Amino acid sequence: MSSVVTLDYPIPPRGADLPCDDGVPMETERHRNQMWMLIETLKVGWKHRDDFYVAGDMFLYFSETQVRKNDFRGPDLFVVLGTDKRERKSWVVWEEDAKLPSVVVELLSESTEAVDRGKKMRIYAEQLRVPYYYLFDPFTKVFEGYELDLKAGRYARMAPEPDGAIACPVLGLRLGTRRGVYLDTDTEWLRWIEPDGRVLPTRGEEAEALAALERARAESEVARAESEAARAESETRRAESEARRAVEAESLLNDERRRADELAARIRELESRSGA
Repeated sequence: MSSVVTLDYPIPPRGADLPCDDGVPMETERHRNQMWMLIETLKVGWKHRDDFYVAGDMFLYFSETQVRKNDFRGPDLFVVLGTDKRERKSWVVWEEDAKLPSVVVELLSESTEAVDRGKKMRIYAEQLRVPYYYLFDPFTKVFEGYELDLKAGRYARMAPEPDGAIACPVLGLRLGTRRGVYLDTDTEWLRWIEPDGRVLPTRGEEAEALAALERARAESEVARAESEAARAESETRRAESEARRAVEAESLLNDERRRADELAARIRELESRSGA
């Protein structure tokens, strides 16, 4: 006689069954645009890579307890390394080979700063062990970076570099503010910065840079063509000058021949008279 044994193991909920939107928009248009700029520029700057995922204002599920209590809303921006780029509704850790964010950025506001510096910071440090955590206020420009002290289980504030940027070693980049216009707003934006100081471009900036390169290439081609035309014209003038000199030389030669013939004829005439 056989029997069926049921193992009473807890089954984590599927990501597809979990809420992916709480209906609460970001604080302001500036906050939303800042989030999209960081997402867009990392995607553009790393467009040839397929081993990372960047998202913002997305639910991050890391434990069943959290799901049951529904007590944690996702980061304003996070980056996960060692994964694949594809569309997701939420980041569900148990469906992502236990991959956790390497970087989290929270955009401060009056209504969220206490939580970002308190509850969220503790969760990122103690439960998610996020190596790097950054805080930025799009209006006041307060900018801080923190590195996780694994032994202490808490964040240590990072010192900014001389230009105000703060390192993000896990991504091989820096974060810092740079003046610019994005979505019709001219302000100091938080940007990803290459080690050589170049910012990762937005799609618009990349298009402008490519257009500038094309213009420079076209101008170079025009200059080269003009130079070739000038050289050809110079060669033509030189050839014409050489031709004129050749004609003049031939004319002089003919004159000399005529004079020589006339002289020879005169000599013969004189000799003829002398003999007579």
